[in-house]
Amino acid sequence: MTRPLVVKVTCGAEDPERCNQAFTVAASAVAAGATVSLWLTGEAAWYGVPGKAEEFSLELATPLAALRDAVLAGGTLTVCTQCAARRGITEEDLLPGARIAGAALFAEEVLGDGVQALVY
Repeated sequence: MTRPLVVKVTCGAEDPERCNQAFTVAASAVAAGATVSLWLTGEAAWYGVPGKAEEFSLELATPLAALRDAVLAGGTLTVCTQCAARRGITEEDLLPGARIAGAALFAEEVLGDGVQALVY
């Protein structure tokens, strides 16, 4: 049995390898059957908005939009409340299935029994 996984990505296109790694790990864990929660903070918050992940490019990497869609299909995708507010992103701007939530829910998720948390 796999442990639940919470992945927090704190960067966007300014650090493409680290950003893509976070999405890759989250999508791979979904494929492995884990319960996955991917949190988008900082510039990564934009990847909860339609069309933004499609603009991301990293040579030899799985497209970010495909990784994001895998997480949406089998896990949860959350945009940080404060990060969304600073960027003018609202619930109505998000992809279907994505949500906006804050630190209290993040803390609740990472403090759950057997949870593995990773921050990129």
